[in-house]
Amino acid sequence: MNLKIDPRGLPDDGLDIEGTLPPSFFELPPTDLTQAISKLEYALNILRDSGDLIITGSLAATFEMECGRCTERFQHRIEIDDYSQEIELENEELVDLTTWLREDILLTLPTYPRCENGNVQPRECPAEGSFDDAPKSVIIEPHQAEDKAVWEALDQLKNLKRN
Repeated sequence: MNLKIDPRGLPDDGLDIEGTLPPSFFELPPTDLTQAISKLEYALNILRDSGDLIITGSLAATFEMECGRCTERFQHRIEIDDYSQEIELENEELVDLTTWLREDILLTLPTYPRCENGNVQPRECPAEGSFDDAPKSVIIEPHQAEDKAVWEALDQLKNLKRN
């Protein structure tokens, strides 16, 4: 499940590769709220420029995630049509593009997914408007007894240190 490139064997005009990698390529734990549900599709051009590999092309994959508002599952497709990456070559060994591709796709996923932003089957979030009546700010009263006990314990430690 690796995508290894030998920089020594690259033609002068670059190498075009395309294909797919299984959803397990993303290495998301089964307990994660976001899961890959399609293969990673890639079409890349790999070019060597002195001490660097220049990778351009496109990447795409579909994920299922949990809405941060209503907790329902929805699908979101990531498509990067102008993918670009520059990798510095440290030596003439094989370069594994796997980590770079995985990271670049996962970084484009929404950090606070909401189902109305899903682009596979657009819909309204069922929880939309449910929080309109919620207070705008919440004041949390300190637990005075607990706070006093903490300060007393700190005072005792300070006194022990002095003695």
